Order: sequence, then structure tokens, then C-alpha cells
Amino acid sequence: MEGVRKHYGILLASLAIIAAALPCCSSQTTRRFQFNVEWKQVTRLCTTKQLLMVNGQYPGPAIAVHEGDNVEINVKNRIAQNTTLHWHGVRQLRTGWADGPAYVTQCPIRGGQSYTYRFTVTGQRGTLLWHAHYAWQRASVYGAFIIYPRIPYPFSHPIQAEIPIIFGEWWNGDPDEVENRMMLTGAGPDSSNAYTINGLPGPLYPCSNQDTFIQTVEYGKTYMLRIINAALADELFFAIAKHTLTVVEVDAVYTKPFSTTSIMIAPGQTTTVLMTANQVPDFTGMFVMAARPYLTSVFPFNNSTTIGFLRYNNARTWKGKSPVDPSSLKLHNLPEMEDTAFATNFSDKIKSLASPQYPCNVPKTIDKRVITTISLNIQDCPENKTCLGYKGKSLFASMNNQSFVRPSISILESYYKNLTTSSFSSDFPEKPPNNFDYTGGDPLTQNMNTKFGTKLIVVPYGTNIEIVLQDTSFVNLENHPIHVHGHNFFIVGSGFGNFNEAEDPTRYNLVDPPERNTVAVPSGGWAAIRIKADNPGVWFIHCHLEPHTSWGLATGFIVQNGQGPSQSMLPPPQDLPSC
Repeated sequence: MEGVRKHYGILLASLAIIAAALPCCSSQTTRRFQFNVEWKQVTRLCTTKQLLMVNGQYPGPAIAVHEGDNVEINVKNRIAQNTTLHWHGVRQLRTGWADGPAYVTQCPIRGGQSYTYRFTVTGQRGTLLWHAHYAWQRASVYGAFIIYPRIPYPFSHPIQAEIPIIFGEWWNGDPDEVENRMMLTGAGPDSSNAYTINGLPGPLYPCSNQDTFIQTVEYGKTYMLRIINAALADELFFAIAKHTLTVVEVDAVYTKPFSTTSIMIAPGQTTTVLMTANQVPDFTGMFVMAARPYLTSVFPFNNSTTIGFLRYNNARTWKGKSPVDPSSLKLHNLPEMEDTAFATNFSDKIKSLASPQYPCNVPKTIDKRVITTISLNIQDCPENKTCLGYKGKSLFASMNNQSFVRPSISILESYYKNLTTSSFSSDFPEKPPNNFDYTGGDPLTQNMNTKFGTKLIVVPYGTNIEIVLQDTSFVNLENHPIHVHGHNFFIVGSGFGNFNEAEDPTRYNLVDPPERNTVAVPSGGWAAIRIKADNPGVWFIHCHLEPHTSWGLATGFIVQNGQGPSQSMLPPPQDLPSC
């Protein structure tokens, strides 16, 4: 078992060292990091290949800062391909130049070049993540972004240790080739070969007994698990056999604590839980932890399970082989893959803490409501081309039947410099183009061809905007994790079926709705989010299932400058990459 533990020791030790080095109550500090994007040879699942990573680490290095810190991350691109990095969930107040999505807020960092992301972490504390935001590079380029508070946590449990749990996916092949083939042929993507916990698939996969995450704990102690879903294309269930998890924070926002036997976490979401090691282990000293997909799609998918172990250090030492028999393994607490009832019930339990110290500042009134469908589409195949999608057509995706096209230059730069360009327009439709039974119709016969373009929403500074995200049955009903850059939002309502504009808002939660940066829109349903548009710039809105973003399930919104410098964008940095 010693060979197994070495795999995760670097990740946990690096986070512990960084956290220990941060003074708990220091004044504002500038934290500097060096990130080198590079290839490194890695072996998983009997396959040795070159894997894209940062600083030779998979997952990448953890970033640990305090709220209020200035952050500077110099990214050196040591590969031939372009790259960018995104600090997922960091609000980037007035610093959209540091947000990261390629061709939205910056041109990519070219091979051999560098760019320094500079921003201040303001009014946030908790667990976030960072990842690549170019093509499908985030399949392996990702890591934890931890913001420590300057005052004690709003819960009294003494914490023995903080443990990052980062879910990912492993491809034996090249994920970028999967995307290229998908876009070239019009067919669906190949699924991954394994799920991973902290980069390790676990013993249920071939050649992976030594690539297993094992966390040692001490009986009676309480641990903080910082859980991150960095998977490319799958919502996941997670549980630890016979242990209860207490949710205390999501997406770096404190919640009303509640206990659960497992969680559902969508790509781009984070969930921080407390776990007390209070169970009596058997002779192995081990308890299984496991993650597997929450299934809502008809597309081929990876239906496997990744597992690791809790090991009680005061249990009798186990000298035998790894205590795993896939044929008899008991995955206690873990929901079945199609357990929508559990996923819904879990999401409904999440509420903002809404305390005097951490108020819930949900907009009580709105200035604008945008209702948008989120759809997959079956597109007629162009002449003189062979398409391998359904009935010889191509798969795309859209919002209000608009499939997002990234321009050849940065939208933010075009907007800021007021360039005369056709790179974007400000006429994103604020209602679906046609009214129909969005979730109840035939998924194939009523499917519309999408339109292509770069249409955005434009709002004045300070606008209270509500966006209703409506799933459709086009191709299939599906849970969509929608991520908003540059802002947190409040999920004031959700449900199944079609959103009713006259009735559903009367049932909104305007007292303690969850505050997040990524919402898992229910399969066959809708979610209403409210945003205080108080961060000037250009901000991407997209599905965090990467194939859907490639197909165009995205849009964006521009928040205009307000009054004076404090409500206006900062100028671009001198080292901003050019296209």
C-alpha cells in the first residue's frame, strides 16, 4: 500500500505546506505563482502517453490565497499549441482581462510565450478551481483554487486536516482529437476511459491497483473535504461508505449546514463538506469512497466507477493485497446512475447561510428577464459533405436556437477598444424564437436547425437580470451545468417541465436561495437565476459539458461601465496576448 499512497502525497503535502505558509490575519498580500504548461509522459490504464499538465503535475498545483489578496500567475506556454487558463468562480472585479476563455476575454497564449494573470480576490472565501479554457485542454489541465477566510469559519467543528478531492476523466487517446473528430464528422464524442480521484483511477480499472487514492484518517477527528468536479463531461455522485457528509459550502459560498449520505456535483461545481471519522473499520482498516456518473443523456457514456479509500491509521495494519474484489464490492451510500430523485432532493437542500455576517444579497426585483432554451440540435448536412450524426446530419447545440461561434479576435478587446468589427453583436434573443412544449415533444421531429453567430446580451452597470434556463427535449432531455463568468448568481427557482412566467415566479425563494457560479439545470426542467450585473466587462455563459460548448451551447453578456473609475473596467495589461 505504500506505493499507492505516494501518488497523492505530493498534492496533499503541497496544499498543506502552502496553507501553513499563509499567515492567518495578514494585511493584503500579493501571491505570485509560476505555471508552466508542458507535456509530460504519464502511465494510466496500461497506457503510456504524453499528457498536458502544469508544472509536471496531474492534477495541477493547488493555488492557496487569502480573501483580499492580490494574485499574479505567470503562465509560460511551453507547447506548440495555443493555451489559456481560467480561474473558475473568481469574480475578476474589473479585471476581465484575467478571466481566461479564449477569444472571449483574451487571445490565446501562443507557443513559447507568456502571460501574467493579475487579479484581486475580493469578498470570496472557500473552494474553487482553475483549468485550461482552450479546446479540450482542461481534460488534464486543472487544479484546486483555495481562498482562506481572514476570520474563523462559521462552523465550530475543529478541523484536523483539509483534503482536496478532485474528480477528473482519463482518455487513453488524445481528448483534442476526440473534439476534432466530433466537429469534423458531426457525430457524438467518444467517452473517456476512466474517472479519476486526484488523477488516480483506482483498482476497478485495468493496471490501476497502484494508481489508487488512499487518505489516512484518525478515529474521532473531523476533516474538511474540498470536493471539485473537474470532469470534462459528466455530473457525478460521490459517497464514502458508512460515513455522513455535512455540506457547509458550495462554489466558495457558505451554506446552511446539512447532512447527507452522498452528493451530486456537476462539472465546474465545488462542494465543501465536513466528515468525522467515527466508524469502526473491519480488519482491512479501509472504507471505500466512490464516484460514478449521474446519467441523463442518451449518448454513449463512461458508465464506470472510480474508487479510493479512507484508511483509519489506528486500525490493525493490513498486510495483504488491496482489499478490492470488484465482483463483491459494496458501494455503500452511492446513488444509482439514473437517480434523478436523489439529485433533485440534494440540490433542493442547498441554501445560502443568510446570516448577519454572510447575508444573502439576492435581488428582490429585476430590471430584465431573459428566457432561453438550452438545446442540442440536429443540423442538416452541408452539400458535398458526409455527416455521421443522426440520419446523416450533424450535432450542434444552442441557446434560443443561436449556436455560439467564437470569433477570431477577443470579444473583450474589440468591445473595450470600440473596434469596428463583426466579431459580435448585441442582439441575443431574449425569448425563444418559437413557443412549443419544450420538454414534452418528440426529440427528433420537432428539432430545429440552429443559427450560428456571436450574439450577446448587453446591460447597464447595476442591472438586476434574471435568466431562465429552459431545457428542451431536442435530441434528448439532459441535465446541463451552466456556468456564468465574472459573477455569482442566486438560483431563485427550478422545476420540471416548462417554465410558466405567470405562475412560477410566485414560488421563488427570495430569502435564502443558493448562491453559485454553476447551476445544474434539471433534466427536462428549468432553473431561474438572478444576477446583480455589477462587474463591467464581457462575460462568457456556457454549458460546462465540454462537448456542448464545442457545439455552441453558449452566449455571453456585456456589463457596461458605470459611474466613475470604481465602476469601470481597468485598461488591458501590456502583456495581453495578441491574435
